[in-house]
Amino acid sequence: DILDDYLRTDGVWILTRNKQFYKTNNEKECAEKCEAERNFNCRAFLFTRKKLQCLTLAENTKMTVMFNSTDAVLYEKRIYLLQCKRGIGKDYRGTEAKTWSGIPCQKWAEKTPHKPNYTPEKHPNAGLDENYCRNPDGDESGPWCYTTDPATRFDYCNIPECESQVMHTGEVECMRCNGEDYRGEASRTESGLECQRWDAQEPHMHGFTPNHFPQKDLKKNYCRNPDGELRPWCFTTSLTKRWEYCNIPQCTTRPPVSGLGSQCLSGKGQDYRGRIAVTESGNACQHWNTQFPHRHGWIPDRYPCKGLEENYCRNPDGEKRPWCYTINSSIRWEYCAIPHCDGTEQEIAGMNNVPVQVPLPEECYRGKGQSYRGTTSVTASGKKCQAWNSMFPHRHEKTPDRFPNADLRDNYCRNPDGDNSPWCFTTDPSVTWEYCSLKRCADHTEE
Repeated sequence: DILDDYLRTDGVWILTRNKQFYKTNNEKECAEKCEAERNFNCRAFLFTRKKLQCLTLAENTKMTVMFNSTDAVLYEKRIYLLQCKRGIGKDYRGTEAKTWSGIPCQKWAEKTPHKPNYTPEKHPNAGLDENYCRNPDGDESGPWCYTTDPATRFDYCNIPECESQVMHTGEVECMRCNGEDYRGEASRTESGLECQRWDAQEPHMHGFTPNHFPQKDLKKNYCRNPDGELRPWCFTTSLTKRWEYCNIPQCTTRPPVSGLGSQCLSGKGQDYRGRIAVTESGNACQHWNTQFPHRHGWIPDRYPCKGLEENYCRNPDGEKRPWCYTINSSIRWEYCAIPHCDGTEQEIAGMNNVPVQVPLPEECYRGKGQSYRGTTSVTASGKKCQAWNSMFPHRHEKTPDRFPNADLRDNYCRNPDGDNSPWCFTTDPSVTWEYCSLKRCADHTEE
């Protein structure tokens, strides 16, 4: 996929002088415009969903300022974000601009103090921008530059090696599934940024502290996956990049088989692997590998160990119990009625295909709903709420530890910040948050 070569950041815009406007239907078409750009070296592109507008950019977040813009999605070419070298660094496109001894580099396009053999005109694909260290001739010693010292024509640059995936035992470090059990010592992101320590709140404040998540092994600044992301990640030590994925390879050996999974409900049902495929109100479930009638991010190939087979009820995201998207276009998702494991075998067998309607009491809120403590977890448009302690699909600051009196439990609708009514972040990647499907209490009713 062409977009795999880009790092995506939602909801941001960057200030840039050198850009070209195009009309495209989707992000892939915009990426193709960036690849084909001849007016300048395209390092990133912006795509706006509403206007279907594509802007190819000569700058990325390392070169200019960034600010919020709700409708925009920024895609930056990964190669220009790497601050480390792979091998001899022939594809290094970072911004180091001094030699290992600290002498500033001469610009590749200039003729003084040294007349260069390698120029942007002669080598247009070698990334000879500004005075950045490069390796246009495949030098075995790595990236170099002409220096601004008349006595030293050229010298090598001190570019760190990208995170090697080798453990102290000499074995290759790898992850299984989505890396939720990864306990290796990788501590750089895929673009070469150093990870922030989990027990630090600088430069980024967050809720993923070792005290709050004692089971997640949040040691030092090692890459981890405490919230069920696609793969291990970390907060970075860069002020301009809050977090980023780490480049941990998939293990080639298959994970050991731990039985067939549970056929009944225990706990939240995350290990449920039964075949019930109907919700508690009788709606048939949508297949996980389809995007109709509801578009979603729970794609089986991305989450190989979540049991997302056929259209069976599952709990991939730590919800209260197993659920599924429905084939009813007006109802996005619903819980499923799964028999508890403490029931008899006959009860479990008899329940396998019988939906159960669980009547919910009518809930309401008073004032702005800051005192609301009910269990509604659906938005006004029917979207499922994201758990407050999760950062997927939306990263946010409204964490239980930052708002200890707001009762931010599970994914229940709440109003921690004095908004007009209870709300939540949604599990729809394209909609950050919405107000909840709740009524205001009538004056004479008890809350």
